[in-house]
Formats: sequence, structure tokens, C-alpha cells
Amino acid sequence: MGIFEPFRAIGYITTNVPFSVQRLGTETFVTVSVGKAWQIYNCAKLSLVLVGPQLPKKIRALASYREYTFAANGSSIAVFKRAHQVATWSRHGAKVNHLLLFGAHILSVDVEGNIFTWAFKEIDKSLAPVGHVMLEDNFTPSCIMHPDTYLNKVIVGSQEGSLQLWNISTRKKLYEFKGWKSSISCCVSSPALDVVGIGCADGKIHVHNIRYDEEIVSFSHSTRGAVTALSFRTDGQPLLASGGSSGVISIWNLEKRRLQSIIREAHDCSITSLYFFANEPVLMSSSMDNSLKMWIFDTSDGDPRLLRFRSGHSAPPLCIKFYANGRHILSAGQDRAFRLFSVIQDQQSRELSQRHVSKRAKKLRLKEEEIKLKPVIAFDVAEIRQRDWCNVVTCHRDTAQAYVWRLQNFVLGEHILTPCTEDQTPVKACTISACGNFAILGTAGGWIERFNLQSGISRGSYLDALEGKGAAHDGEVIGLACDSTNTIMVSAGYHGDIKVWDFKGRELKSRWEIGNSLVKIVYHRVNGLLATVADDLVIRLYDVIALRMVRKFEGHTDRITDMCFSEDGKWLLTSSMDGSLRIWDVILARQIDAMQVDVSITALSLSPNMDVLATTHVDQNGVYLWVNRAMFSGSANFESYGSRNEILSVKLPSVAPVEGSPENDSEKTILDAPLQNTSHSTKLDKQIPDLVTLSLLPKSQWQSLINLDIIKARNKPIEPPKKPERAPFFLPSIPSLSGEILFKSGESADKEKDTQAGEALSNGKKSDLPPSQFLQYLQSSVDVGNFSAFTDYIKSLSPSALDMELRMLQVIDDDDQEMDKRPELYFIELLLDYFVHEISCRNNFEFIQAVIRLFLKIHGETIRCQSKLQDKARKLLEVQSAVWQRVDKLFQSTRCMVTFLSNSQF
Repeated sequence: MGIFEPFRAIGYITTNVPFSVQRLGTETFVTVSVGKAWQIYNCAKLSLVLVGPQLPKKIRALASYREYTFAANGSSIAVFKRAHQVATWSRHGAKVNHLLLFGAHILSVDVEGNIFTWAFKEIDKSLAPVGHVMLEDNFTPSCIMHPDTYLNKVIVGSQEGSLQLWNISTRKKLYEFKGWKSSISCCVSSPALDVVGIGCADGKIHVHNIRYDEEIVSFSHSTRGAVTALSFRTDGQPLLASGGSSGVISIWNLEKRRLQSIIREAHDCSITSLYFFANEPVLMSSSMDNSLKMWIFDTSDGDPRLLRFRSGHSAPPLCIKFYANGRHILSAGQDRAFRLFSVIQDQQSRELSQRHVSKRAKKLRLKEEEIKLKPVIAFDVAEIRQRDWCNVVTCHRDTAQAYVWRLQNFVLGEHILTPCTEDQTPVKACTISACGNFAILGTAGGWIERFNLQSGISRGSYLDALEGKGAAHDGEVIGLACDSTNTIMVSAGYHGDIKVWDFKGRELKSRWEIGNSLVKIVYHRVNGLLATVADDLVIRLYDVIALRMVRKFEGHTDRITDMCFSEDGKWLLTSSMDGSLRIWDVILARQIDAMQVDVSITALSLSPNMDVLATTHVDQNGVYLWVNRAMFSGSANFESYGSRNEILSVKLPSVAPVEGSPENDSEKTILDAPLQNTSHSTKLDKQIPDLVTLSLLPKSQWQSLINLDIIKARNKPIEPPKKPERAPFFLPSIPSLSGEILFKSGESADKEKDTQAGEALSNGKKSDLPPSQFLQYLQSSVDVGNFSAFTDYIKSLSPSALDMELRMLQVIDDDDQEMDKRPELYFIELLLDYFVHEISCRNNFEFIQAVIRLFLKIHGETIRCQSKLQDKARKLLEVQSAVWQRVDKLFQSTRCMVTFLSNSQF
């Protein structure tokens, strides 16, 4: 494994698999498919509740019952209890397309016409099916449903247009409905007995009485495509909702037998599921456009309105960038959406508003897609002015203007930046200055112009007198960059010319030629290096001040899609259409890691903390996250993780976090920690040899160790506890046949322990009780040579508990002739070794100082009387003095500065 390993994918809501709805108590949950995994949302707020593990193949059907989830993938069915897979049913020989909850059983239907019945309540006893039905050869199943009150019976629809009624118990076909000479796509039960709704591929809806085989009413919306989903309203209103392949939801009135309302822009793609909540005027819909929506019927005219929704990109993202110190990711996709994804909490992800798109589309009688801005091809963001004015600028495909966005309000800004050129060519590149006040745009005609972000007013253009038509470049501007002090501006043209401009004066300072057509540039403001990619697949790094090439990297075999610098400027990450991601060390001038993925990377971005890498891929609608293993292991030696010239093949992250993540590691018990011989603390010692680290504990916790006597004296009761006048009415005793009063087992055991401990202390002997957990941690840490687990344990103790543990090692009778063999002295010696080690490592500095003070206060006299302990104490004094002198020297300059300023008069 290389430096980055797969973590998880974000931005996936649902796919083309119908969802499964179930009610638990007063709450309703919906289970949706996201490729090879599944997710459960709470319908109250559409908040993510549970994410299932990754399956070997894509999910084709879903079913759920209470805490069980059934997912058909390929020819097998995975059974989950909560998020843990408990069984796999694999009797099918073909792909399973449908699952149906049938009482205490699950019915599964494959493409060859096999229907198996599985009992999941006794899944521990047998994995074999309890029933099997084989359909006819000329009958290809397309849907399955259970009519209400029809015991052991199901209706199966076919692609040939006919329906069959089967008894699952007797495995016999009871009746065959001739159908309507069109493929049946969906079939649902209605609140009325014997009545079902049937949707066909020709766009017709049939409400049919299956008892008499008579059609009650039929509707047609052939202009809106095939019927893909149906649902009856169950709260008393005679309404039927139908979804089509064009993304339109139609509401039909069954009493008046006519169309009541249409939700034209319900979804962008074909609708896969519809569901009316039981006895509620709420409709849920899902679609292939990666969205899940809820509609409520509460308006005066009876039309539905959008209640809540969750959505992601319906088309692959084009460019991404981390924002807000790595907590969010800005993403622009081919679906004309500009989104903000939260890395921490998925519920905070949202699409940035383009100002009343739905209202404008309805008013102009156009589709929302036609009203939205064209897909974003490039954007830049600056966080420094996010509270003052717009801080994002975007360039759009074939658009001669650039748009600004206010991320504080998640909305499109009020200004449109239009370059003042004669030939209105599309804007191709943009950048925002480090101060956040200016945006610079570059067009396909070679024009470069600067704008003020607060007012949207042009502040001049950059012109090169040597270029024709008075432009900055003779050709398309493919990249722009500004330094951190607004001193220079760098621009790159398609024909390979790079120019350095004076930012304020807009004058050309220098220029040089690459010799090849440029594709992309990236500038690092801290080290002043400019990375360029040409069509010869060579990555060149230039020093824009010295005007010379300083690094040259080769290795990619196909078009380079994106690149980015790390925050410290030491790494350069590049991706290519050959499916590889390469990490180059700028200082060492070599490749330190490379990995190959199945789907080529189209865009990438590294978080400012260098702990998370985000990537987008060809034909993938989500954003994939990779974690930096070296950052979380505590090692500074990245070469031990990098593969150098070797290319490692890695799978894409799944929706669920991979095994070994902090979520899975948290299940390990604390008692196992001392027994693990890890080198975590050793790595930290090597990583920060000259740094003093603190424990990050609350100030009151380690300060209470120093002032524990004062706290106890202050909390001491004023009066001694009074004896109760009468005994309690109910005595804590157990009746016996002999008439004796027997104490409860727990109380007698406690009294016996107290008696033994009191006798042992009064006799000056070691107690026979088992050693405390404090001593076990200390002994095991010495055995493995690693004190990190012991440090974590004593940090978890309260000040009074730690004081008690240290006082338990006090030598009561120091006149004993065999003083050297006392176990208390052995553990005191171990504690002195522990203090020497921690002070030498300079970890948890303030906490260890407080513990040492308390330790010496309790055991100082014992150490003074024992020569063996005196040697350890001298060693501790030497280490303490050396470390404190160094720390005091650092504080001295600060104290002098504070003293000087406090005595000065201004």
C-alpha cells in the first residue's frame, strides 16, 4: 500500500434500484442502493442513519424487515443484520432482479424465471430455500407483488405483457391475465381490495380488478415516456401517483378519472420508485439522477410541493477543491450544478443556489436545466473575504462571462464579470488574489482583465504590445496565478508562452517559451514555483523569480488531467488518463509514490492538512476520499510508505469506510493496549526530537493534583455524620431457616474485603488482594518497553483516583528487616523509571510535572531512606534540570519582552 489508501466515497444518494421502506415504531426508514453498498435514511429529516458494507457486485434489488436488510447482487443474496452480514443465499444460477418481503419469508426472482422462497427468521439453522417455483419458458418476469388479503399468493408481471397469479405454498399457477400487449414495468396494490395498479412500457396505466379480471380505469401519458413507478395514496384521498422515464410525476384522480396535477421537473432522469407514506399526504420519489425527494400535498389546489430532498451530482464532476480548512469540498459537475460537500457530516452537503431557478423556469415555461448556468470548467476560491463579499469566481463552458458566488449564503452573487473585449470569446481561466479583493479572468482570445470582487467593476486589462489585436496572449489563456503579496501575476497561453506581469501596474516584466502547447498550470504561492503540463506529457517546474526551470518530471503515458501542490510545497500530485496517480517530491526531484486505479482520475485536490486526498473519476458521480497513512501513523518517513517507481494497483473507495478505520478500531478494549508492542510513541519521539508537547488535558485536572490537600480540606464536612435515631424499616438482609440474619452476598463480600485490607494495613503486611489495574498497566508497560498505554491510563483517572493509587504504594512499617524485598519499593522504582522516560521524551509535559510533584510528596521520605531509589532520583533530577533549562531559556525571551512592554509608557 502506498501513501494514500482508500477511505470512502461521498456524494452518492441512490441509484436505479428501487428503494425499500419500513416503519419501526413511530419512525420511517428508507433503504437505498448506492452501487455495491446500501444506505438507510431516516425519513423524518432524510438524515443518514446506517451505511452497509461493500459487496462484490452491484446491488440489483433490495428488501428490508426491521433490523434485517436483503441485497441481491449478481446471482446471490446477502443478508445483513444491522450493518453485519449474517448469511448469503446462493441457490440462483442467474442474476436476481427482484426481492419481495412475504411475511416471514423473502421471495427472490431471477431473469430465468426461478422464484425461491427463503426463511430469514431461522437463518442460523439453514441457508437452503424452503420453496421453489419455476415459471414458464416464454414468460420473462419484470415485476412481482403480493395482493392484500390473498394468502400465499403473488402476481408476477412479464416483459411479454401478461400477468400470472401463483400460489407460493402449493407452487401452482392459479390464473393468467392476458395483459395489454405491452411490457409490464411495475405493479402495486391499492387500498381497495382486489384492485391493483399496473404500469406498462407504452405509457399506459391500468387500474385492474384481479378478482373478476376487469379493468376499472386506464390512464395514458405516452408523451412522458414509459411508466416506471406507481403508488396509491392511503389517507383517504383517491389519488394515484405515476412516474415516467422522462422524470415527470403525474397525479391521477381516481374518482374523477382524470389527471389532477403534474410535477414536471421532479427529477432529471427516469424515476425508479414512488411511495405514499401510510395515512400521510407525503410522497417519496427516487431517480437515477442520484436524488431522493419527498413531496407533501398541503396546498389549497391540491398540488404537491417539495418538502425535503437529498441529492448529489447527476453527472460526473469536472473540478473540485477543498474549502474551509479541509472540512468541505467545492465540486462542479457536468449536470450544471455547483455543490458543497461536507467531509465530516454528510447532511451538511448542499447545492449552491442559482437564484429562483424553479420559479423562472415555470414562468418562462422552460426546463430548469435550460435556466441553469452552463457547466463550470474552472473556478477559484478565497476564504479570507467570505464574510464580506463574494469569494468564489467560476468560468462556464462557452460563456463570455464569469460569475461570482457568496459561500456564506450558498448563493450566486449579484455581479457578473464581463471582459471588455471586441470579440466576446468564452472565459477559460480565472484566479482570485491572495487578499480576496480582485478576480482576474482570461479568455479564449488571449484577453486578460482584472475585476474588483466587491463592486464587480473592471480595474484594467493586461496588454502585451508585441501581441496582435492588443491582447495579452496570441491564443487561448489556459491558466492564471497570483503571488501572495499581489506583486506579480503569471499567465500561460495555449501556444506555450508564459508571462510574468506586474500586478498593480499591469506591465509585462518577463516572458519565456515552453516549446510545446500548454495544457494546465498550477502555482504555489509560498515557494514561488510554477508547475506546467504540456502536450508532450512532461511536467516542468519553473521559478518565476529566477525565470528558469528547476525540475522536470516524466512518467505519465496518457493525457494529464489535473495536478496540485501540497500545502507545504514539497509534493506535487498529478493524475492522468492512463489511470495513474503519481506523487513527486519537489525537493528530492523524484517520484515517491504511484498508484493505479480502475477508472481514470479527472480531478484531484489535497486538503491543507495533507491528511485527505479527494478525486473524481470518469463516469462516476461521487467524490472519492483517500487518507494519508503516514499522517495518521505518526511517522515522518514517507518513503517507507511510498512505492517509488513501482505502480500499485488500488481499488476505488466504497461508500462505507474501509476496515481498519477509526470506526472499526474503536471496538478494541483498553486492557489489550498494554500487551501490544507498538512503536507509536517511538515514532513520535523521532518525529519531534526538539519539541515539548502538552497533554491537552483540562487545566483543572492536572492542577487539582498539585492542590489536592487544599481541595480535600475545603470539602471536609463541618460536622461529623450523625448516627440515625432508628434503624431503617427494611433491613438489607436475607431470611434463613435458622433465624440468623444473613447479609447480601455483595455486602458480605465488600465487608470481607474491607476487613482483610484493614488487618493487612494494621499488621504492616502486603494485602493478599489481587493487584490493582494501575499496577498491571505499569508492569505490562515495562515488559513491552512502551509506556504510552500507561500514560493514557493515568490520564483517564480522576485526580483523587490517581492520588489513591499512589498512596497505596506507601510503606507502612519501615522498621522491617527485609525492607529491600518489599513489593512497594519495586513499583516505586518502576515509577521513577517511567518519569525519567517521559521527561526525556518531553511528552505530556505539564501533566507529568504535576504527577511527579504528587509522587515526591507522598514517597519522598521513602526515597531518601533507600540508596537504590536515591540513584534513580538523581537520574531524574539530571534529566529534569536539562529539560527545564531548555524550556526556561525559551520562556526567558518572552518574559523579557513582556517586562519591557509592561514598563514602557506609550
